[in-house]
Amino acid sequence: MSAGTRPPGGKPRVGVYLCHCGTNISEVVDLRALAEFARRLDGAVVVRDHRFLCADSGQRVIQADIAEQGLERVVVAACSPLMQEPTFRRACQAQGLNPYELQVANIREQVAWVTADKAEATRKAMAMVGAAVKRVLRHQPLDVKESPVVPRVLVVGAGIAGIEAALRLAEAGKSVVLVEREPAIGGHVAMLDRAFPTLDCSACILVPKMASVAEHPKITLLTCSEVESVSGVVGHFSVRVRRRPRFIDADRCNGCGVCVQACPQTGLASEFDQGLGKRAAVYFPFPQAVPYVPVVDAANCLRFSPDGCTVCAEACPTEAVDFTQTDEVVEVDVGAIILATGYALFDPVRAPQYGYGRWPNILTSLQFERLFHPAGPTGGKVVMADGKVPESIAILHCVGSRDVRFNRHCSRICCMTALKLAFMARRKTGARVFSFYVDLRAPGKSYEEFYEQVQRSGVVFIHGKGAEVIYREGKLLVKAEDTALGRRVIVPVDMAVLAVGLQPQPDATEVARTFGIGCTRQGFFMEKHVKFAPMDTAVEGLFVAGACQSPKDIPDSVAQGAAAAANALALLDRGVVDTVPTVAVVDRERCSGCGLCVGDCPYHALELMVDGSRRVAAVAEILCKSCGSCVATCPAGALDQLGFTRSQIFSELEGLLAVPS
Repeated sequence: MSAGTRPPGGKPRVGVYLCHCGTNISEVVDLRALAEFARRLDGAVVVRDHRFLCADSGQRVIQADIAEQGLERVVVAACSPLMQEPTFRRACQAQGLNPYELQVANIREQVAWVTADKAEATRKAMAMVGAAVKRVLRHQPLDVKESPVVPRVLVVGAGIAGIEAALRLAEAGKSVVLVEREPAIGGHVAMLDRAFPTLDCSACILVPKMASVAEHPKITLLTCSEVESVSGVVGHFSVRVRRRPRFIDADRCNGCGVCVQACPQTGLASEFDQGLGKRAAVYFPFPQAVPYVPVVDAANCLRFSPDGCTVCAEACPTEAVDFTQTDEVVEVDVGAIILATGYALFDPVRAPQYGYGRWPNILTSLQFERLFHPAGPTGGKVVMADGKVPESIAILHCVGSRDVRFNRHCSRICCMTALKLAFMARRKTGARVFSFYVDLRAPGKSYEEFYEQVQRSGVVFIHGKGAEVIYREGKLLVKAEDTALGRRVIVPVDMAVLAVGLQPQPDATEVARTFGIGCTRQGFFMEKHVKFAPMDTAVEGLFVAGACQSPKDIPDSVAQGAAAAANALALLDRGVVDTVPTVAVVDRERCSGCGLCVGDCPYHALELMVDGSRRVAAVAEILCKSCGSCVATCPAGALDQLGFTRSQIFSELEGLLAVPS
């Protein structure tokens, strides 16, 4: 009998491959003992170890054994299948073996990296390899099917990352639906006067891109809009978008601004100017807004009060004001989704020791930035509440960041933002500027050189975090401990600027739930792999970009927006996607038609259908995401899941329990 022939009634021939992973596994697990154990397992005809199984040389070893030893099943004991299972599946498939006749035992993350004792780690690795071999004997070949991809991408969030992603896709000829919750696009970058480290005009960079979005025939822009629900799978997502009324007909509006000038309800705090400027109840979000169409603030508009004001509608020469507008639901099918929902700034009211909101002339870094802007609340003049130019300014780093009470993470941009504002303040006002810092982090291109330039400008750097700001006799007193001098200091200033940190959007958790992805401990969207798949998520076909994934500066946000667009473009250009074959299946003879599985399925992949004289459950394979909820729910045991059948799971458990403790 040849090496590749299975005897009548015999078990499938299994090859077991143990990876050293350099020394990640071999330092903790006794691979020689593990190999001896594997050779005694029923069905194992080949057992080998290799330093790096995922390398091309390791894959060739497996492929050679499939061909020469007639292997029908393969077990790989290595690292997480999250990253490497596709690699080994491709290797098996290239040699003619069905890719689903492979089983990966994770003996790195689940054994070597979490078990210090070598004997215990080796025992655990034996249990996992034994379970994998026992399980793989029950595997059956599964067929991957193809499904067409909708040639359209949804981009959620129109800050710099979302704009970049949308433009890249549109320039490649793909249709894009760009959704933004605010009345205008641009995000936080639109609020900046200058961008570090070159101090070039922020608007000069951003506004042309914003205009391109408005003019591009491949981009459908939905402002004042939020995604309400998402269903479907990669290649064919069905999305419901709710559009709030702006009470201005964008098709009729010519942007003349007569309605804004006529509005009697003025003096409202401007969100764009961070509360420092004023606006009317009907207003343009900012001078370069895209779309350049006013929006009515329904919460403050007198039309929605008992007064029933209609002054703006009467003044409008094009009859564009339309108070009959209501919420509109837009349904769109897309092949891929990019989330670029940005970040929120830390609210320093939560840190009362800084006096923000209580004492005058204490501003956040973004409020201070708005003072520099020519279109800002002061026309570009840096002045205090009384209109005077400050003679001394303190800038406090790390407010709300690197703090166990608020956000442990470094917000990454704060140091450079503080340096930029210090330099601009010196240049604009000639004031003495004191920079209170914990550490100065300047890791980007030309960032260190900019730091040196700021040092030469005369900014006084105090190595100590500003601990408290109090108000005495018209002066703000900043308390800190200067670690360089080894003593406490109190610095009187006219103005204090709090370099506030970046944090997730307040509704990040709800948004993540809508799209079916997770969040990190800090609250940012969870990527598939922090190093090797930073734009991918656990949901295939859904990508993240920009500061919704982690704090980042403008260049990195632009780069990630372009990278996410490239991932989506690759998916659309292929034209088809492989459907997951590990779907739920229904035993119609056992199904009672109770419908519990239909209500339990989070992906709406099950429905009840008529089979003769009774109702039975049916699975829409294109929608099934292999979560297994229906299998667990079915009281009759009529549902099973391919690739995770009861016999496979029970066999795996038998293998785990076969190794003595």
